[in-house]
Amino acid sequence: MNFHESRFPAEISFGSTGGVQRRTEIVSLVNGFEERNSPWAQSRRRYDAGLGVRSLDDLAQVLSFFEARHGRLYGFRWKDWLDHRSSLPSQEPTPEDQVLVGGGATWQLTKTYGDASASYTRAITKPVDGSVRIAVDGIEIFEGSDFSIDGSTGVVTLTTPAAGGATVTGGFEYDVPVRFDSDTIDVNLAAFEAGEIPSIPVVEVRL
Repeated sequence: MNFHESRFPAEISFGSTGGVQRRTEIVSLVNGFEERNSPWAQSRRRYDAGLGVRSLDDLAQVLSFFEARHGRLYGFRWKDWLDHRSSLPSQEPTPEDQVLVGGGATWQLTKTYGDASASYTRAITKPVDGSVRIAVDGIEIFEGSDFSIDGSTGVVTLTTPAAGGATVTGGFEYDVPVRFDSDTIDVNLAAFEAGEIPSIPVVEVRL
């Protein structure tokens, strides 16, 4: 996978538009009923960084980042300001925010969305360095002495494997792995200075 562990400028992504995307196929039947199916097991996120560009300096920063990624060739990290924590955006993560998936010494950071009717568990593969907190059966353990975290995959390795039946939980901040969705950034400077917003599409990549 062509991926750089560099984060798109967060102050620019703050002003972007976008969010989560699903794909649903709907077949309308002759009796008026319909059948619905999704070929995607996982959701995907899309953004447009253009609205976050407020000055020529911002635009120059984006162009530099775009060139370093060779357009669509290399993926990168993106901070989704609406959804970048294991907790609510206004709250600091705690070590009991999310139940992790795994067993023994190896656990994957995950985040679960849903309600009483249904849920969806998303693998978190790009945790932010220094943000991960882990607990085993409600007792917090600490990075370095008790566990290590692979920042490029979101895999947590416990120094002492968890006993069978133990619940391992975590709190963390994370980025979304994305790439540019165009090999071209077109900008008319006169139009930009008059208020026209360039389109800079970004799409999530599955690792």
